[in-house]
Amino acid sequence: MRTTVELPPELMRKAKALAAERGESLKALLTRAVSSEVGRSKNRPESGERVRLPIFGTPGRPTVNVTNSDIARALATDDSHASRPSQKSRKK
Repeated sequence: MRTTVELPPELMRKAKALAAERGESLKALLTRAVSSEVGRSKNRPESGERVRLPIFGTPGRPTVNVTNSDIARALATDDSHASRPSQKSRKK
């Protein structure tokens, strides 16, 4: 389908340059850009709508409470193990 769209000159220059850099037509670049934006807006929750996150675990079982300091400690421990030379690579 053909249509006319007015774009700011600087945006049009950037779009043409990007299409040329990628070796594609301006039509292909704009089609992909519009498709991406239209698809993204369908998956976005309405403003003010809460996002439901998946819940892991078994209902009725004890939960695990993890604090920021627990995470920081685990990352620090992991980093310290990663920075140590491997025992296997050392020769005695």
